[in-house]
This record gives sequence, C-alpha cells and structure tokens, in this order.
Amino acid sequence: MESLPEQRQGIRGARTFARSKMRGGLTILRNNPPAAFGLALVVVYVFIAVAGPWVAPYPFDKFAVGPLLDAPSADHVFGTDEFGRDVFSRVLHGGRISLRVGVLVVVISGGVGVTVGLVSGFFGGWIDEAMMRIADIFLAFPDLVMALVVATALGTGIESAIVGIAIVRWTSYARLIRSSVLAEKGKDYVLAGTALGAHPTRLIWRHILPNSYAPVLVQATLDFGLAILLAAGLSFIGAGAQPPLPEWGALVSGGRQYVPSTCSATRSETPWIHDCATCCTRDGGSRATRNLRVRPATWGATPGGPRL
Repeated sequence: MESLPEQRQGIRGARTFARSKMRGGLTILRNNPPAAFGLALVVVYVFIAVAGPWVAPYPFDKFAVGPLLDAPSADHVFGTDEFGRDVFSRVLHGGRISLRVGVLVVVISGGVGVTVGLVSGFFGGWIDEAMMRIADIFLAFPDLVMALVVATALGTGIESAIVGIAIVRWTSYARLIRSSVLAEKGKDYVLAGTALGAHPTRLIWRHILPNSYAPVLVQATLDFGLAILLAAGLSFIGAGAQPPLPEWGALVSGGRQYVPSTCSATRSETPWIHDCATCCTRDGGSRATRNLRVRPATWGATPGGPRL
C-alpha cells in the first residue's frame, strides 16, 4: 500500500500532466485561428441547445404570443409563425433536438460500425467477406433515400429518423476501423499477445482498438453535422419530427407555404441548419399581413399567377 507522501506526489504529477496538456491545447488553438473559430461555434451551439428553454423568451408551443406572421421586431427577433408562436423560441428549442439527433446517431452508428469493423478485420476469412458484402448493400443506396425508407417503415417520428440515419451511416465506421485493424494485427505486439495465448476479445478491445480509433473520431465529427442535415431533410418531407416539435427541418417545412406572403416564417431557421452542420467540420415579411387572412399559395389558370 502506498504511503501518504507517495499518494500526494502522484496527485501532483497528475495535475502537472493535466496542466501541460491544457497549455498544449491552448497553444494549438492560438496557432490555428480557423480551429479556434470552429470550436467557438461549437461551444455556442451546444450552449444554445442546452440552455435553450431558459434563454427563450416564450414557450415554444405557446400560441398567439404576437400577431400572426409578424415580421422580425424587438419583441420577436425572428418574427412569428402562422399560429402566432415566437419563431426565435422555437429555433432555440429545435437546437436541443438537433443536438440529440447528432449525438445519438454518432453513438449508435459508431458503436455498430466499430464492432463490425473490429470483428471483420481481426478474424478475416468468410466473416470479413460476409460483413463487407452487407456493408456494400447499404452503400449501394443514397443515404437520404435509405434513411427515408427505414424511417417510414418504422413510423414517422424523430426516433424513427434517428434509427434510419444510424442504419445508413454505420458502414463508414466499419470500413475505417477494419482498415486500421488490418494494419495493426500484423504488428509485433499483437503477434506476441497471440503467441502468449491472449484471448481475441482482449487483443481487440485492450490493444488493437486504442491504436486504431483516431480515424473514427474524425469520421464522428463529420457525421455529427451530416446527421443534423439528414434529420432536417427527413422532417422537411414529413418523415421525421412531427408537429408540434420545433425541429429545424419541420420549421422550414411549415413556413415554406407562406413564403409568397412573408419570408420571416422560413428565413430565420435555414441559416441555423446550415451553420450548425458545418461548424463541426469547418427583414423579411410585411406588417400588412397582420390584418390579412393568409392562405397557402395556389396556382390557378386565371391570369395573374398565384392567388393568396
């Protein structure tokens, strides 16, 4: 058993190591302004997603907090929608949904893909061949089309969209980790462990994975933004989040029918979807609509184009 002075020395050593790592990270950020800017955007979006309910000026599902389809103003930064709900509050709440989608998709698809890739690369043979052919089947279809099929089969909803996106994204993790395992399993430390009788499970999880996970982390940062875009696309076409959930794609879909009358219903949400998806990798409307009964635009055969 270690003595008290030895324990204190160990604690001081751990603190010194942590401080040195922190200083190294700060030095990297100072020498790389684009990385620092991207990190700042990530921090802002995570803060918005976590603190959205407390920062939002109104409840996201409260009706008639202002005039219908009101333009941006001091009281309503992003204006109001067709039910008089504050769009800014709904966008803030939608950030929490998008963050949840990104995290769950990366965790599910990464967990499945890494497990498949480790087993396939380490054992090889018919196991490798069978798993890679299954991956090829998933890769044969566009991600959005495959996710749409799966989400529709499971039933519309944000949970179905998460499962659908995770199912189509596991293949990238499986191929990345498989290639790393193929490069690692021929090295001396793996051969020595095999000669000493180490169990394959121990070799895979204790020795090979810690030396192979770096490409997976990079892929996870890319998939986080892609998952948000795919979820927004599914919600936009009605296969993802359903009203009254303020998911960003659903917000754009709900406001697009009022674009001929007022742009504030959709213009506020679209940049958030684009910016949040890219930061991980790198006055619209007329006040006259307050007193109008606005209907979705339809195109008729009468001269004059659309009628409202």
